[in-house]
Amino acid sequence: MYTEELPLGPGFIHYKFSSRIYKFEVLKQKKTQNKATPRKMEIQNQNGAEAPIKVSTLNCIDLSNADIHQSVSLLKQASLDCGFFYVVNHGISQEFMDEVFAKSKNFFHLPLNEKMKVLRNEKHRGYTPVLDELLDPDNQVHGDYKEGYYIGVEVPEDDPEAEKPFYGPNIWPADGVLPGWRQTMEKFHHEALEVAKAVARVIALALDLEVDFFDKPEMLGKPIATLRLLHYEGQISDPSKGIYGAGAHSDYGLITLLATDDVMGLQICKDKDAKPQIWEYVAPIKGAFIVNLGDMLERWSNCIFKSTLHRVLGNGQERDSIAYFVEPSHDCLVECLPTCKSEKNPPKFPPIRCGTYLSQRYKDTHVELSVYNKHQT
Repeated sequence: MYTEELPLGPGFIHYKFSSRIYKFEVLKQKKTQNKATPRKMEIQNQNGAEAPIKVSTLNCIDLSNADIHQSVSLLKQASLDCGFFYVVNHGISQEFMDEVFAKSKNFFHLPLNEKMKVLRNEKHRGYTPVLDELLDPDNQVHGDYKEGYYIGVEVPEDDPEAEKPFYGPNIWPADGVLPGWRQTMEKFHHEALEVAKAVARVIALALDLEVDFFDKPEMLGKPIATLRLLHYEGQISDPSKGIYGAGAHSDYGLITLLATDDVMGLQICKDKDAKPQIWEYVAPIKGAFIVNLGDMLERWSNCIFKSTLHRVLGNGQERDSIAYFVEPSHDCLVECLPTCKSEKNPPKFPPIRCGTYLSQRYKDTHVELSVYNKHQT
C-alpha cells in the first residue's frame, strides 16, 4: 500500500495518505474507508505554544469507481452534512496539475505594474489585486488579502454571445512575458470542465434525477465556467481584528472545484447559525479536488443540499490555490427541482435566471473598477 507524508508547514503534524483507499490517518489513528479523517492537529500560536485545532472529516469520492451507487451514497451524505467532499482519480494528471500551479506562481511573482496591465474588466476576466474582493463586510475591516486571476469561457468579441455578462474574450499576459501561459490555462479550463460534468452526474443521481440532467444545453452544455488562480502572500490572519485571507462566504453557483498546495488555510463552518460558529480546517490532499456545493444548487434542491460557509486564514506562509467555479448557462432558469418539493415542502425561493443572479452577486463583492481608473490617473 502506497503512503506519502504530506508536509503541511511549520507547526503542523504530518499526516499519511493512502492513495488506494483514500483516507488520512493521524499517526496510528484507526482508518476509515472512503473518508479523509484527520482527528487533531496542532499549530503554534503567536506565543510559540501548541494549540489544538479541529480538522474536518470529509467523504472522498473516486470518479474511477465502477460502483456508482457507492459514489452517489457518499456524495449524498456529504451534501446533506456539509456540502464539501474530496474527488480523486478525476483524470487530470499530477504532472499537469504541477505545471498549472507553477505557471500560476510565475504570474503572481511578476511586478505589480506588469500584473496591472491585465486588470480585470467588467466581464470579470483578468487580474484582481489584494483587497479587491470583500466577501464578509460585517466582519472584515478590509478586503481579502489575496490576489486572483479570472479566466472564463472564451467567446470572440464579434460573437453575439459575447454580449452576455460572463461571456467574451479573456485577458492574457503577453506571450513574451509568460510563454505558453495561455495554452496551459486554456487546457486546464477544458479538462476541469469535464471533471465538473462528471461530478454533476453523480449529483443528479443523488437528487433522484436523470444522470444527464445537468448536461442539457441550457445547463452545463453552455456553462458559465470560471477558472480563478489565487495567491495568498503570507499575511497572518486575525479574525478578532477582521483580517482574513478570504472572508467567510458561500459560493454563488452550482459547484466549485478547488486544488490547493500543501499549506493549510481553508476552513468550513457546517452550521452558520451556531453561536459561536465552529470552524474546521480542510486538509489538502495532493492530486485531489476539494469540491463544494454552491448557493445555486441549494436553491435548486430547496435547501436539501447545503451550500456551506467557508473562509481562508493565513498563517504567515505563502499559499496558492486554483478554483474552478461552474454554473449553468446565462439563460438557465433556476427553480426548485421536481424531486425536491412537495405539498409539505413547497419551494422556498422564486425562480431566477442564472445570469441575473450571478451578476448581482459579483457586483456585491468586488470593488468598482472606477477605483482603479482614478488611481491610475
